Amino acid sequence: MKIIKFIISLLFGLMFINAGLNKFLNYMPMPKPTPEQMKLFAAFEEISWLMPLVGAVEIVGGLLFIFQKTRALGAIIILPIMVGIILHNFTIDKSTTGMAISGVLFLINLWMIIDNSEKYKALV
Repeated sequence: MKIIKFIISLLFGLMFINAGLNKFLNYMPMPKPTPEQMKLFAAFEEISWLMPLVGAVEIVGGLLFIFQKTRALGAIIILPIMVGIILHNFTIDKSTTGMAISGVLFLINLWMIIDNSEKYKALV
């Protein structure tokens, strides 16, 4: 089980590192956005610091998520980003592929939070 958890955490972390780096380097092509998504992206561009912040949080959270010792912190750091991804996919994007991928990633994130719940007891 330890090997499976590491592999899942590694893939999860690498996905977020990749997404965060893409916010800075723009190397992955984006599918044609809908008019509703165009409005959303225009609003994000108005807040010039938002996407670099999200990218930095994704990179840091992804790196922390990979390693067992820092996985609990990485899971908490990525949680708000993950909630935003879920909300976007289930309200604006509505593609079945996006919903499936984000749903699985959200469940992995919740699993790691629940798995590391002992580490959070000091916070509450």
